[in-house]
Amino acid sequence: MISAGNPLVSKRFIMNAGRTTKQGQQINVGKDSPEYQAIVGTLNMHPEDMRAAGIASGGSVRVRSDFGEATFTCVEGKVPQGMIFVPYGPPTCHLMGRYTDGTGMPTSKGWEVEVEPLG
Repeated sequence: MISAGNPLVSKRFIMNAGRTTKQGQQINVGKDSPEYQAIVGTLNMHPEDMRAAGIASGGSVRVRSDFGEATFTCVEGKVPQGMIFVPYGPPTCHLMGRYTDGTGMPTSKGWEVEVEPLG
């Protein structure tokens, strides 16, 4: 399933989701705006991980968790190798599941996911 350097094979990563300052600034424009949708549809990955997976900056990737899948635009980010960061939004809702352990918010940190380059 995983093969280093093969651009058509998925690789496993730890996904962390959260809010970004840019996302907070765009909320005034509205969640349906193209700008906001672009923010929540962007995944950040370490440049070395991108090279190993055969993902070009700006390329599309499919992310799969035990709960679902979503498609993102992948860009280089300041995240540790082996980890990806995605802003909260509709795409991440498909990945996190529905269980909240009574908190009202699903766990959004430390999910093991597969990332597969598209195209």
